[in-house]
Amino acid sequence: MSDQSQDSHQPFIDHLIELRDRLLRTLLVVVVLFACLVPFASDIYNFIANPLQERLVGDAGMIATEVTSTFLTPFKTTFIVSFFIAIPFVLYQAWAFIAPGLYKNEKRIAIPILVTSVFLFYAGVAFAYFVVFPILFDFFVGSAHADIKVMPDMRSYLDLVLKLFFAFGFAFEIPIATVLLIWSGAVDAKTLGSKRPYVIVGCFLIGMLLTPPDVISQSLLAVPMWLLFEVGILFGRWITSRRSKEQAEQS
Repeated sequence: MSDQSQDSHQPFIDHLIELRDRLLRTLLVVVVLFACLVPFASDIYNFIANPLQERLVGDAGMIATEVTSTFLTPFKTTFIVSFFIAIPFVLYQAWAFIAPGLYKNEKRIAIPILVTSVFLFYAGVAFAYFVVFPILFDFFVGSAHADIKVMPDMRSYLDLVLKLFFAFGFAFEIPIATVLLIWSGAVDAKTLGSKRPYVIVGCFLIGMLLTPPDVISQSLLAVPMWLLFEVGILFGRWITSRRSKEQAEQS
């Protein structure tokens, strides 16, 4: 192999090594957080289950349909919570990996986007827990026949809430995606605005795929997604206007 070929392969290997190191650091942080939270695994699960537990009637409660569920489900909950807490560090590692390849003006906008992404993800999870879950579980429990005792399986409940947490967490990132599309020049704000009817239909389709099959939960995801899309367009227009102003001053 020639020296030129070796030189071209060396940066690629260095990038792989750096990526491996950053992934290991991320995993280590999640594992450390998990180890710290394990003693509180039952309390964490109870907190996650509280929006449904407090709406169950009489002596009804969670059940375990598998022998291992009572042991493994709280641990699974704790691990996911550890990952949620570590998200700022995860995004920082991603930023540190790609930052050397960015231009100065790209770095200037990347940091606010990184911080905003973390905030919006947590806001989406909080919106699901404090707003969506009470409405959703009031509807499901209240719609049960009087002769039916609602006693959900604890593992199935966890799978449902994790799905909703991730759905709302990532849905709240829509303004970031919209701003990036406009800022990169892939599309302008006016064109995105003209696609609003398609976006609204798309939001309801996503809500139908990611939430339980009822109109309430679908609307609780679709409507915020649409509103966040509108927020992204507003910020995209502001960024475009500011960039045009800076270019005019420089010329």
